[in-house]
Amino acid sequence: MTRLRSTAMYGLVSVTLLATAACGAGQDRAAAPAAPSGVTVQAGSATSAHVMWTPATADDGVHGYAVYRDDTKVEDVPAETTMVDVTGLSPSSRYTFTVRARGTDGTVSPPSARVSVSTPAAVAEDKEPPARPTGVRVTGDGPQGARLTWKRAPEGQGIVSYDIHQGGSKIHSVGGDATSARLTTLRPGTRYRFTVVARDAADNTSPESSAVEITTPHGPGDDPDTAPTDLKATVRAAQGGYYVDLSWLAPETDGEIPAYEIHLNGKFATTLVWGDKAPQGRATYTVHAGSTPGETLRVKLRAKLPDGTFGAFSEERSVVTSPSGQPGPDRTPRS
Repeated sequence: MTRLRSTAMYGLVSVTLLATAACGAGQDRAAAPAAPSGVTVQAGSATSAHVMWTPATADDGVHGYAVYRDDTKVEDVPAETTMVDVTGLSPSSRYTFTVRARGTDGTVSPPSARVSVSTPAAVAEDKEPPARPTGVRVTGDGPQGARLTWKRAPEGQGIVSYDIHQGGSKIHSVGGDATSARLTTLRPGTRYRFTVVARDAADNTSPESSAVEITTPHGPGDDPDTAPTDLKATVRAAQGGYYVDLSWLAPETDGEIPAYEIHLNGKFATTLVWGDKAPQGRATYTVHAGSTPGETLRVKLRAKLPDGTFGAFSEERSVVTSPSGQPGPDRTPRS
């Protein structure tokens, strides 16, 4: 009896040591992101589908997403994109979609839950768009949400889906029999403008509905500080004129900042749009400031945020074009 117990204990210790060694061997491997959640799929027309999912948090280390139709990858999108229109589908067909997250270190998550959708039947040659949606209303749904409603379309329109637009971009899609849509992941304390567009099976789209606007409230503890920070400005003389060299830190957002507006002396001066991926950390830009010596120039900028709205202005800096043609100092105290 004693010998049997000793053998069992030895086996238990051996298994424990093997398990500990296995854990230690895997510590050098980066953990893959979690599988994306909240995946939904909506037929957009007889040949397209709209796939959406819940965005990862900033701490998840997600670099992008891959969208799969059945077992074939059909789209790669960056981390700030959480929806995609998949085209080239066949009418009257059933498809299953999954989404995987890509980590910044190259790791790939397990697939999301599988979500199926059936495309409607093809229609005869049809170039007639659906009627414009009417009766659009918007109500608040907490600091980060809103609900849109509209009137049901007349019979015979053949509407397959409704697209929700914000800031000129489609941000959501629902089925053709829907008369409402719930929008989430909005920013607290921000004004939004929405329109609704109807789409039929032939992929014809209606004119946009009348626009509706709403300002999301501030939630407890929310800090909607969307202004660029640590703005620095110096002026220099070159090529017969003056140039203001700017540098700043981008506001912290859930996605990439696509553009900035720069204002001089309280007036819009220019728009900065990145030709490639926006820089990480400190950004720089030079703006032409005319050729008048001894002029005080006040400069500030604001970011176009990932949701299409503009954030708050940075602190304003003042510089002076020197009468001698040499750069004047930035007269704004630095914090």
